Amino acid sequence: MQIGKLKIDTPVLLAPMSGISDYPFRMLCKNYGAGIVYSEFVSAHGIIRENAKTLSMIRFSEAERPIGIQIFGDSPEVMAEAARFIKQKFRPDIIDINYGCPVPKVTKRGAGSAALRDLNLMDEISSAVVEAVPKIPVTVKMRAGWEKSRIIIPEAGVRLEQCGIKAITLHPRTVKQSYGGSADWDLIRELKMAVEIPVIGNGDIKSAADMQIMLDQTQCDGVMIGRAALGNPFIFRELEAVFEGQPAPPPPTVLEQANLCQKHLQMQIEYRGETVGSNMMRKHFGWYLKNFPGAATYRNRLVMAENHNQMFAILEEVISYANQL
Repeated sequence: MQIGKLKIDTPVLLAPMSGISDYPFRMLCKNYGAGIVYSEFVSAHGIIRENAKTLSMIRFSEAERPIGIQIFGDSPEVMAEAARFIKQKFRPDIIDINYGCPVPKVTKRGAGSAALRDLNLMDEISSAVVEAVPKIPVTVKMRAGWEKSRIIIPEAGVRLEQCGIKAITLHPRTVKQSYGGSADWDLIRELKMAVEIPVIGNGDIKSAADMQIMLDQTQCDGVMIGRAALGNPFIFRELEAVFEGQPAPPPPTVLEQANLCQKHLQMQIEYRGETVGSNMMRKHFGWYLKNFPGAATYRNRLVMAENHNQMFAILEEVISYANQL
């Protein structure tokens, strides 16, 4: 897959996820085969104000390339200024515009998927960002529409291509659906038939078999993985193998999951410090440790652990237990 002049060896992408796709998680997914990783989505207003927390979410290492920075906002001028700032200070491989976030605190400001209700505003924002960073490909991640009666695919895709957008990732649910119901993959096919730029399918891919069905059904150019990667960066190993025409590896063992959970904890502590890093990991424990006898007890103990030392001690117990399975 090629996005602008950027060639992607493995068109399997890690989705930008708020509070999840930070440096440690991105690196784990990259090491297991993700072709592109994305930052958490960041506010254009926060960027131009040079908010310290916002800028910390953008920073990345050279080992993460190719990497995309995803931004959201309600103003063409602010989005363009933010894009220029990112280009000058960070120089990512891609700048992605968020037209998909359904969270009310974002949409109430007119950002994220709120643009799906005003395609003229979508055009203005997209054109402004493209013009602001002519040497960096600008892409879009979007939903199918605000509600079922207002599906905007494929019209929006054609308009985005005319604005200079170099690729579109479609999560074919509406904003009103949030993450409920099923993703309508037929809409990905409709978008693919309507545009010349790459189309990346997103939504309800949980395995290599799901990916193959999506590729066959939609003819999309690549896939983006979000929730299926939680506690399971191994999924990129599986999908990469299938793209290369090799048999999918077996699912990770309990021991592999426990070891990777421990590694993730260590990376978080190195990146954020002992207190913040261990606290950030609490939500990950439930995703890593499941589907084996006693998993719930271990998870509860980890979530309730007082500090990182207790967490490491409990994970050592899990690893010892897993070695006996």
